[in-house]
This record gives sequence, C-alpha cells and structure tokens, in this order.
Amino acid sequence: MHSKDSAPKLDIPTSLIASVDGGFTEHTVINRMPNIARRVIEENDFSDEINQSLEKLANDLSSGNLLPLVDDTGVDVIAWQHYLHSYQAQRWVDIPWFVAETYFYRLILNITNYFTPGEYQYIDPFKLQKSQGLEKSLDSIVALCKQASVWFSQTNSTETSLIGLLYFSLWGNRVDLSLWSAIEDSDRSNFNIESQQAHILVDDSAKVIDLLVNKTSNKQNQVDLVADNAGFELVCDLCLLDFILNRGLVDTVKLHLKPHPTFVSDAMIKDVHHTIDYLRNSSSLEVKNFASRLQNYVASGQLILSEDYFWTSPLAFWEIPESKRNELSNSSLLIVKGDANYRRLLGDRHWDYSSNFMDIVCYLPVPTLALRTLKSEVAAGIPPLTIDKVAKSDPDWLTNGSWGLIQLAAI
Repeated sequence: MHSKDSAPKLDIPTSLIASVDGGFTEHTVINRMPNIARRVIEENDFSDEINQSLEKLANDLSSGNLLPLVDDTGVDVIAWQHYLHSYQAQRWVDIPWFVAETYFYRLILNITNYFTPGEYQYIDPFKLQKSQGLEKSLDSIVALCKQASVWFSQTNSTETSLIGLLYFSLWGNRVDLSLWSAIEDSDRSNFNIESQQAHILVDDSAKVIDLLVNKTSNKQNQVDLVADNAGFELVCDLCLLDFILNRGLVDTVKLHLKPHPTFVSDAMIKDVHHTIDYLRNSSSLEVKNFASRLQNYVASGQLILSEDYFWTSPLAFWEIPESKRNELSNSSLLIVKGDANYRRLLGDRHWDYSSNFMDIVCYLPVPTLALRTLKSEVAAGIPPLTIDKVAKSDPDWLTNGSWGLIQLAAI
C-alpha cells in the first residue's frame, strides 16, 4: 500500500504482459529481446560458455521460464531476489513487461560476468553500438552546436531558444538533420519549429517557459534530468542543460544516469565523460567550445552526474525510495526523458490514453516534465480528439517513434 500522496490519484490499472496483450509488447519479448541477446554474442569476444548461456536466454524468451539471478557480487542482487520473488517458475511472456525487460538486461550482465572480478568485469556488452551511435551522429552534433551557438548569441530570445532545445531533446534519438527546414547544407539556421509541432500530440513547452524563464516556481535552484540514451540524444540533453545554466535560469543541474548498461543504449556516467572527450576532439569550434563548457560545469559542480540502482530496477516511479523522493523535492523541475522512463512514470500500466496525466504523476513532489517519443503502448494525457485523429492517419502511432509528448505535471 502507498500513502495517499505517494501514488497516483486514479485507480491503478493492470500491467502490460506479453502473453495477454500481444502486439508490440509480445513482439518485443519473443522477437526483439532474443535478437538483442544474439547481437551481444556477435559484437563481443566472450567465452564459448558465456555465448552458450546468452543463446539459451535468447531461446527461452518466447516460451521458457525465467532464469534465476546468480549472485555476481552486484550491489542489487538482494533487491532483484526480492523483485523476482512473485515470478519464480513463470514464463517470460507471463510476467509484467517492464519486469521482463529490466530483468533481461540485468541477466545479460549476470551471464557476461559484468560484476564478477575477472576478465570480463565492467565490459559493457553494448559498447560497440554506443560508440557507433555517437560517431554516426557527428554531422548532426556539429549542426546542433552551430544552431545552439546562434541561440546563445541571441540574448533577447530565451523563450524561442529554450523551446527549440526542448524539441531537440525530445527528438534526439532520431539522429538526423530533419529538424532543419533549410535545403542548403550551408544554411541550417532555419530551425523549423512548425514542422516539429505537427508531430507533438501534447505540447506543454509554453508552461515550461513560464516555470523556468518567468519564474512561476518558488524553487529556482536546480533542474534534474533523468537521462535516456547515450549518443546524439545525450548530446541534445547536454545542450539543453548547457543553455539552462548559461542563461542562469538555475544554479545547478543534476543528470541522473544508469549505474550499469541496460536497454542497449542507456547512458551511464562513463558515457557522459566519453561523450565530452569525443566532443573535445572535434574539428568544429562550436563543438569544442560546447565540450569545454561541459567540462567546466562538471569541475565547478554546476553539472552533477548521479547514478542510482532505482533507474535500473523494475519498480514503478511511485515506488521510488523515500530518500530519492526527498532528494528530487529540492528541484525546481524534473525532466524525465525517453520511452522507458515514461513507462516507469506511468508504471507501465493500461491507463486510458486520455487519462489525466497530472492525476497519475501527482505522487512526485516536484514539477515533472516528460519528454518522450512514443515507442510503446503506454500513454496518458492525450486529448480524445487528438487520439482519434492520429490513429486514423498512422495506425502504428503508439510504437513507431514518429510522435512526441511534452507533458508537464505541475504541483
């Protein structure tokens, strides 16, 4: 049981489960997750024994039972034993989807000896994909930094610049240059905001401006951002935080990161350091200057890099430990990035898509902004007419990553 102020106001619906819901949820467990396990085999040089265990995991996902977590000295082993107690001897497809996915990634680390002292300790099984993602997005990074430098120089257009950077943070995982309407490569200064708005189903960016720029909150000392993916998306997030600090909208920003590899591309503290180092070596002056500012923020304590095992747990956001909840209460704005973090925010439950977003997220003691492209069948706060319209124009709107949400739950 949760206290009245630490759970959604609405009755909590059932969890998404692959064997019950079918569709994209089932497709993820029986097709996408086995492919991810086999890609770990292909992209690493693990032992035959490890590879055989990964292949067994891949084969078990469609109809087999959960494998137990062997004690690998990870600090979360006891917690996972508690999380999994209710699901022992159950099939992967029969347990809540969010539990299945988060445990799947933890089990990959268990199998590959990520926490176990020895040859493979702390080897990121997804490192190749992360590195390639960053390198392939170099043109986009240069273009973004050039655009951001224009916004930085326009001291009288904080609102427009901030909205632009919110949009970049929202769409960052698309890793392309589609945010510009300019045809000529030589002129990417024409940032096409209107074309972005057409694919944003809920856009509370004006309310975010009121909160940060027009100071409608009494607390203006810190912004917290729960990060999603490394690569270009992380660069977009860092660019947003850079602007917020540079404009003096808050004193500090805290970036909440995963303590270990998960969901293939999720960002850890070492990914942030690697990204800054990569940007420092760019031939672009704008990119170098951006990296230098980030380094200075970290050194001065204005940019705080934080990790916590809550972010890799299968828990709903309303089950956040009290100490973490109290920590977030000091923030003037909590930004929650990406699809998986959004699913945690909503507990990965069958909410009606038009349910009041605030009545679900009311359990957090801080204004909360969700920046999310839709990649799963979990959503709330979308007007019924909007749902009808988008469903007719795009049958896969919930899962294809083409539609976005900028949702603010104020307190």
